[in-house]
Amino acid sequence: MGRLPNPGDYLTSTAGSQPVLVLRDEDGELRAFRNVCRHRGSRLLSGSGQCGQAIRCRYHGWTYRTGGELIGVPEGRSIAGLDKSKLGLFPARVETLCGLVFVNLDAHAQPLAEQVAGLPERLAPYGIEQLRPSGEWHNTQPSNWKIVLDNYNEGYHVPIAHPGLMRLLDYKRYDVEVHDGWVWFEAPLRDRPSGNLMERAYQRLVSPMPGLGEDDRRVWRYAMIYPNTTIDLYPDQVVTWRIDPDGPLRARDEAFAYRHPRADMRTRLAQLANNRLNTIVGNEDADLVENVQAGLETRDLELGPLSHREAAIAWFADRIRADLR
Repeated sequence: MGRLPNPGDYLTSTAGSQPVLVLRDEDGELRAFRNVCRHRGSRLLSGSGQCGQAIRCRYHGWTYRTGGELIGVPEGRSIAGLDKSKLGLFPARVETLCGLVFVNLDAHAQPLAEQVAGLPERLAPYGIEQLRPSGEWHNTQPSNWKIVLDNYNEGYHVPIAHPGLMRLLDYKRYDVEVHDGWVWFEAPLRDRPSGNLMERAYQRLVSPMPGLGEDDRRVWRYAMIYPNTTIDLYPDQVVTWRIDPDGPLRARDEAFAYRHPRADMRTRLAQLANNRLNTIVGNEDADLVENVQAGLETRDLELGPLSHREAAIAWFADRIRADLR
C-alpha cells in the first residue's frame, strides 16, 4: 500500500483481462473500480498518479467522485433520461494482505483472508507493509499462463535447468507445503561459497532486513497464492509477481520489488546481485516454458507421473479443474 499513501493517489492494473482502478478516496479508504467510464466505455485513467478529489473522463468530461459517484455531466440537461445516481463507477472488491493490495471482480467471493488462512503469519516477519518500491519489470512469455505457474510451482527442474541456483541452494532441503489456497516453498542457501563471482558476492553481502533473524539470512522463501500471484521472500527484499493470460499461447507478467526504507549500501548491492542472478534464472525459465508449450501440442501425448517435489503441480491442476466445473 506504499504506492497509495494519500487521498487521490491511484494506480491502474488488470484483474485477468479486465482493466481496474485502485485509489484512496477522500476519506483515505482504499477503493477499486472497473477502469471504464459509464458513458461510452472509455478508459478513465492510465498508469499511476494523483487525481485529486475527482476522476474526469478525458473523452466527454463525465466526472466521478473518488467514491465512484457520478457528479458531473457536460450539457447533462440535454440528455434525456439521465439519472446520475444510477451511473456510478462499477465497484470491484479490494482487500489487503500484509500491505499488498488484491482486487477481485467477484463482489461475493470468499474473503481473501479465509482463502489464505495461515499465510499472513508466514509473511509477517518481512514487514511488507513497511517496505518501499525499488523496481519493477514487465514481460511476456511464449506459453499458456498455467505452464508458467507450473514452472514456478516446483523445484524438481532446478538441478538440470538452473546451474546458478544449484550452486546457491541446498537442493536436498528444498521443500514445499501445499495448503488450500496457497503453496509455500523453503529454499535454504548453501553454506559453501559459490565458485561464481556474482553468486559469491551475494552470499557475502546479504543480510536480513529489520524484523528478520539471522536464520532468515540463509533461506529464500516463495509463496504462490491461487490462481496467479507469487511472492518471493528474500533476506534483502521482497518481489511480487502476477501472471496473466495474454491469449492461449502467451502469458503476461509484471513484478515489483520492495526493500526496507533504511536499506544501506551493502543491502542495495546485495539486491543488485540478487536481481541479476534472478534475471538469468528468468531467462532460463522462459526457454523451459516455451519448450513445454511446444511439446504439449504433440498429438496423443500422455504425461508421466509426478515427483513428490511436484506436489504443487497436482494441487494447481486440481484447483483449475474444480473452477472449470
